[in-house]
Amino acid sequence: MTAFVLLLVFFVLLILSVPISFSIGIATLVTMLMSMDLTPAVTTMAQRMAGGLNSFALLAIPFFVLSGMIMGRGGIAKRLIECAMALIGALPGGLALVNVVSCMLFGAISGSAVAATSAIGSFMLPEMKKKGYDPNFSAAVTAAAATTGMLIPPSNILIIYAIASGGVSIAALFMAGYLPGILVGLALMIVCVIYAKRKGYPTGDRLPMAIVVKKTLAAVPSLFLIFIVIGGIIGGVFTATEAGAIAVLYSMLLSMGVYREVKMSEFPALLLKSAETTAIVLLLIGASTAMSWLLSFENIPQTFSQFLLELSDNPIIILLIINLVLIVVGAFLDMTPAVLIFTPIFLPVAMELGMSPLQFGIMMVLNLSIGLCSPPVGAVLFVTCAIAKTKLENIIKPLIPLYFAMFVVLMLVTYVPWVSEAFPRWLGL
Repeated sequence: MTAFVLLLVFFVLLILSVPISFSIGIATLVTMLMSMDLTPAVTTMAQRMAGGLNSFALLAIPFFVLSGMIMGRGGIAKRLIECAMALIGALPGGLALVNVVSCMLFGAISGSAVAATSAIGSFMLPEMKKKGYDPNFSAAVTAAAATTGMLIPPSNILIIYAIASGGVSIAALFMAGYLPGILVGLALMIVCVIYAKRKGYPTGDRLPMAIVVKKTLAAVPSLFLIFIVIGGIIGGVFTATEAGAIAVLYSMLLSMGVYREVKMSEFPALLLKSAETTAIVLLLIGASTAMSWLLSFENIPQTFSQFLLELSDNPIIILLIINLVLIVVGAFLDMTPAVLIFTPIFLPVAMELGMSPLQFGIMMVLNLSIGLCSPPVGAVLFVTCAIAKTKLENIIKPLIPLYFAMFVVLMLVTYVPWVSEAFPRWLGL
């Protein structure tokens, strides 16, 4: 009954277009009132929200948000695109491949799918349209490729999962995301090549080696951020939070000192925008933590875990059910509350089946990444449609083969532990 009331109130509020964070908070409070008086319910709600935000690791989020915004404004996206264009632009479907690689690189540097969509899409979508590519296909490629930044570190959602799972190593999670993220990018590129050959899209001109080297070297300072952040975390030089602060300093140095595309007068506006984004994320985390506590208080995770384990004795079937549920959840719910709410529910089941918390975390994030570019709520879709000046329903058909490619990688991550655990094991994490 508790779960029914919680879901009913939550989905009614969503249908009424109430923001997700408020929908989660109100649904949680209404459900609490079924078993306690108003004052204890409100007090408990406030305590759980505050407790959910009382984590040193969460300090990394505002830093990475700010660094991502500085990079998006500082000419870094343009140099990454030019580098990708020089390296692979002459291949079949060259511009689509450049789109995928650029989204992977910028998503990895900024840690934001929406930032990658906006920064890369603003340049690539008009360019692809000019070269004769179907605008709806171009938009679909951008939306799907932008989600790779959720897996390739530094990734805010992996930090949130580390907290929700009870302390999985952030460094191990970061390394675990590399191979699956790269595999998703390669799968999307295969679809792009096949699609481009079928449609007869033009290939770019093969550039002289001198120009290729020049464009690559111009992008090296941007890419070096990944080595600084990840290398420092893995080497134990600094924590993920300290890495976020270093990312801000490095992106400022790059954008203001080296590329000189961001003026100091623009910095207050970037700070304000990053504060707004961080506030939204932290409100989601606080409300989701309260809901997660309520679910645990009512023993819903244990009940659901027992139900799943009794449903079938075949681990393949149970993991497939979990994947399908998470894909549906990702299509309706933002990644942050989805991770905080469903990690306590599904992680015990996955561990019971022999899956490590590391592997499950990458599987969950990949599931929710697919939801991030799926209707009806996928934030990346709406940003892409706005940039491409097309309607949501127009890009669903070209998205289908891209969904299939991502699902294939998801199955690899789910049933082949090596895919997500190879790099962390190799580095002793």
